[in-house]
This record gives sequence, structure tokens and C-alpha cells, in this order.
Amino acid sequence: MEKQTAGRDALGTFAPKFAALNDDVLFGEVWSREVELSPRDRSIITVTALMAKGILDSSLQYHIMNAKNHGVTGEEMAEILTHTAFYAGWPNAWAAFRMAKEVYENES
Repeated sequence: MEKQTAGRDALGTFAPKFAALNDDVLFGEVWSREVELSPRDRSIITVTALMAKGILDSSLQYHIMNAKNHGVTGEEMAEILTHTAFYAGWPNAWAAFRMAKEVYENES
């Protein structure tokens, strides 16, 4: 897995400990535990959790793109979001679908 630097890039001088936890622990140690859960499964879980919590900003878009990069197809993402809509809320699904459509629009 590619080394994550988003935390340090965004907050490195302001909140260096938080940035290190984000990059080294969350994206370093947790996401690298591929024996326990594949990156593809972690991506699906993360998209679902963010949508359910109403986190409908660039972090959701990043994780939808990450899911695509980990092999989740547009058809699968649409099914994931449709299923989750009934548990996480219809408005959240609409917002997530707008992002997913943008991410997957060039998929053949």
C-alpha cells in the first residue's frame, strides 16, 4: 500500500501528532492488515461508515475513489450505496451517489 501523507500535508505543522496518527497508524498500520481484511473490504466498510455518519465531504469522495482503486466496480458501488440508503438515510445516499457517479463516470 502506498504511504499516506495526507495528514502531514494538511496538518503537519499545526497538529503533528494527529497527522502522524492519521498517516502512520490509521493508513499505515490499520489499512495494512490485509490478512484480516482486504483493502477492498476496508474500502467498502469505510464508504458505508462515512455515508452513515453523514460525512459527505471530500473524505467520502476520497474513499469512493479508493474503493474504485481497490477493485470495487461502479455497479457494486451503486448496490452498496442503495443497500446502505435504507439504513443510513436517503439524503445521505443522494449525496454519496453524486460523488460516486463522478468517480465512476469514466468507467467502461
